[in-house]
Parts: sequence; C-alpha cells; structure tokens
Amino acid sequence: MAFNLKKVLKALLLSSSQPLAIKDIQAAFTRFHESSLFDAAPAVAAEATEATPAPAEEPAAAAEPVETFVEAPLDAELYVDVPSLITATQVREAMDEIANELRAADDGLLLIEGSSGYRLVTQPRFGRWVRILRQEPPPAKLSQSSIETLAVVAYRQPVTRGEIETIRGVSAEAGINKLLEHELVYIVGRADSPGRPIQYGTTDQFLEFVGIKSLDELPASDVLSSRQIDEWLKTTSTTHTPTDTDMGLANEDLPFDEPSLRPETPVAATAGAPEPQAQS
Repeated sequence: MAFNLKKVLKALLLSSSQPLAIKDIQAAFTRFHESSLFDAAPAVAAEATEATPAPAEEPAAAAEPVETFVEAPLDAELYVDVPSLITATQVREAMDEIANELRAADDGLLLIEGSSGYRLVTQPRFGRWVRILRQEPPPAKLSQSSIETLAVVAYRQPVTRGEIETIRGVSAEAGINKLLEHELVYIVGRADSPGRPIQYGTTDQFLEFVGIKSLDELPASDVLSSRQIDEWLKTTSTTHTPTDTDMGLANEDLPFDEPSLRPETPVAATAGAPEPQAQS
C-alpha cells in the first residue's frame, strides 16, 4: 500500500496548536528519516552481539521473569516507503483536498491557510458554542471610524497618526487605541521627521481578520494608493484657506460696518470731570 500523505497531514494538523507551515512539515519528514537511521542501530548492534560468543557466566540463583513486548506491525500507509523529499506543491495539493473534504462533510471544521501556515478552525456558525465552552464574551465589532482608520494603516503603512488625521479629516486617537487593543495594528517605529512621531503598521492578526495571507493580496485602491496620498498631502500642506465657493456654498457679500461709518457712541465721563449741565 502506498504512503498516504493526506492522512499524515491530518494527524499533524490535529496535533498542532499553532499554524502549520510547509517548512515545518518538510522538517518533520527530514527528522523521520534521521530517526529511522537511529532506530536501525539497535538492530545492527543486536546482530553483532549474536555473532560474538559471550563469556560463560555462572547461572543465577533465581532468574526474574522478563516481560516481553510485541511491537505492533507498522502501518504501510504511514511508515513504509516514506518519500525522502516532500515538495511544497505536494503539501498544497494534499491540503486543498483536505479542505474540500472538510467543507463537503460540514462537520464543524474548516482548514484555512493564513500568513503563518495551515490550521484547523471551527466554522463560524459554531462560534457561540465555543464561546460558551470557553466562557468568553461575544467578539467586539469595530466601528466605522475604526475600520476607516484600519484601512488607511493597511494601505499607507508605516503611517503616523498625523497622516491618518490629515487623510480622514478627524481625530484618529480613539480609533488607533481600539486597533492596538485588538492587536490589529502595532507600533512599527518612529518617522524621520520633526518630533519623531510614532508610525503604525498592521499585524499578522490583521491578515487573519481580513482573510488574506499577505498584504499583496489587498485589493487595489486608487483612493488609498501611496503615490496619490503623497501628492494629496503635499497639496494640503500648501493649500489656501477654503472659501465659501470651495465648500460648495454661495459666495454672498455679507453687510458689515466700516469703523469710520459707525456713529460715535457717548464716552463715559472720567472721574473728576464736570458733568454737563442741562440748558434751560
């Protein structure tokens, strides 16, 4: 019976609490063949011992019973004819088959590929049962403001809070704090500009949040492209004060009083000055 890669991968997925990368799977096969060589060493040593006659020993007074263990025969699908090299293509094809089988079975498990590798997850419709078991609250939803801030960070990163506020036109402090709390963004470093403001970027958890393996899979955006944002930031830094016309309002000439045309108001008398006397 031929070696069954798919069954081995299922066992590895179930035994791992962390995402399983292709390089980890290939390393496991390398260790398998190395351990197989060491497993063969005791057998070779036993054959050599049998070939060399041992010196005669005095019989023991009372021999203790020796327990014997019968090793189960190796499963041909798992341990016989194991390939010395498993390519990334073979792993991906086997993982795709497992994912399709789980999706067709609809038993509550899914196989997904994230930025760190493959892992088994619970279907979203069973999420409430999982939260009840773990005694966890329902997941918090991001506000529209936080989502917009996250989009700017994803497309612009590394980006400062000042740049986010310039792009969105509102304060971004609350949105950034929320994203930091959910570990969707993190502090990358500081910008090489006056004040050395903090720069933000997205985390691996962000990739899982949106269901992609890398930032290259983000959909193209003409609005948030770095080149257009750079040009827009330059123009906004040297722009003039917006007028009513710029804001879409009617440019009306509002009446105002010139200081020279205003009627003079009586000035209160200073202390010690004589009060004007009424004329009879």
